[in-house]
Amino acid sequence: MSKILGIDLGTTNSAMAIVEGGEPKVIENKEGARTTPSIVAISKNSERLVGQVAKRQAVTNHENTIFSVKRLIGRRWEDEEVQRDVKTLPYKIVKAGEGVKVKMNDKEFTPQEISAMILQKLKADAEEKLGEKITETVITVPAYFDDSQRQATKDAGKIAGFEVKRIINEPTAAALAYGLNKKKDEK
Repeated sequence: MSKILGIDLGTTNSAMAIVEGGEPKVIENKEGARTTPSIVAISKNSERLVGQVAKRQAVTNHENTIFSVKRLIGRRWEDEEVQRDVKTLPYKIVKAGEGVKVKMNDKEFTPQEISAMILQKLKADAEEKLGEKITETVITVPAYFDDSQRQATKDAGKIAGFEVKRIINEPTAAALAYGLNKKKDEK
């Protein structure tokens, strides 16, 4: 049976874990870190950068560096938070139908596509670390996410090449992890 990758797709950083022998185990990314910055950029020479490499060049390429995209996922253009972000974030956010897109290098991307790029990096790093193909995932979302935001997160997982088994509230994931540890302590 192949492993299911648990992913915390965070606003600032993302992390991933698997359950091995009944124990949750955080997986380090290719760079050896337990968290990956949730940042995507297109470099000056049109190369896609994700994670730490995207973060490193953000100061010199802020208009083509997308961060905090989780704030936009599944939201409508007229949402108060979106309008606030349009005014404060250094990259371009544009109206796309009822929703939004972000601009990088004169190309427009949905928040789901940007999130999928982060998920693809996590998937590739996990596959390299574990030495096997990963096709299934469980992704955490904040408890306050509405149905549209949950569906958009699920769509991002599909775009990234995952079969999304479940979208779980972050507090629920914490409780499940606590339960796993409690079971271990009772043995």
